[in-house]
Amino acid sequence: MGQELLQLLDERSFPLKELRLLASARSAGRTQTWQGSQLTVQEVSEGAFEGVDLVLASAGGSVSRQWRSAITAAGAVMVDNSSAFRMEADVPLVVPEVNPEAAFGHQGVIANPNCTTILLTLALAPLAACRALRRVVVSTYQSASGAGARAMDELKQLTEVVLQGGTPHSEVLPHSLAFNLFLHNSPLQANSYCEEEMKMVNETRKIMGLADLPVTATCVRVPVLRAHSEAVNIEFNEPFPVAEARQLLKAAPGVELIEDLENNRFPMPTDVTGRDPVAVGRIRQDISNPNALELWLCGDQIRKGAALNAIQIAELLMSSS
Repeated sequence: MGQELLQLLDERSFPLKELRLLASARSAGRTQTWQGSQLTVQEVSEGAFEGVDLVLASAGGSVSRQWRSAITAAGAVMVDNSSAFRMEADVPLVVPEVNPEAAFGHQGVIANPNCTTILLTLALAPLAACRALRRVVVSTYQSASGAGARAMDELKQLTEVVLQGGTPHSEVLPHSLAFNLFLHNSPLQANSYCEEEMKMVNETRKIMGLADLPVTATCVRVPVLRAHSEAVNIEFNEPFPVAEARQLLKAAPGVELIEDLENNRFPMPTDVTGRDPVAVGRIRQDISNPNALELWLCGDQIRKGAALNAIQIAELLMSSS
């Protein structure tokens, strides 16, 4: 995530006078090349935030909670990628293409949504702007990168083990992803949904401004290195012509339509890996419900699902200053 943030700050020519890299004591002292200069990683401390306007935080919920007060006391705005503050009433949860106005109601902290939620709301928003949503059902197909670089390395390693006739034994994930898939391994909640599924439910409602919207999710880890996919069923209060929905999604910011019906060609993780847009396709009438549409989407959850969305939030703030 840190590497992706640095790359995007460079690619997007983000306006800044000084860039500070902060990390734990274990990483302090390391150097990082950025725009031809060598930057030294500093140990995070209260003094490290003096004179800082913006903090892009991506070190986990406990670390974000630990340093929140120091960041806001220094007068900086914290754009946080963890789940620590997402559901706090006074913390905006922002996808710039969906609810940009929410960012300006912050009290020093803006939350970056969960990766799968970001991808979903990009597809929902242009449709919801035309017809009221009644219910959303989503199944996710989440890549190894969602669990970090070590999980990606393990998938490669265990795939080789299987190809060589061995038995894979996972140490990073609870089960091997090599030629396998399993239901998301985040903690199960009292309602038998896992934490990842409930993030999608609650965050989608907050971002869309629909507190009572019926949303249900099933999240699955699949043997893909990078980029998440989602199968989405969207019910409205009235029929929604497929052609109209297709045109709306084609024109929507942050969305790319990949739909070749004649050749049965629709979005794949490889289409979006390392790229910004969320690819949407296979938009069709739900044959079981005249008021519902089905669609499929893929998005790079490290870029738009995390780093890019955070930087777009920062760009929103810069545009108003």
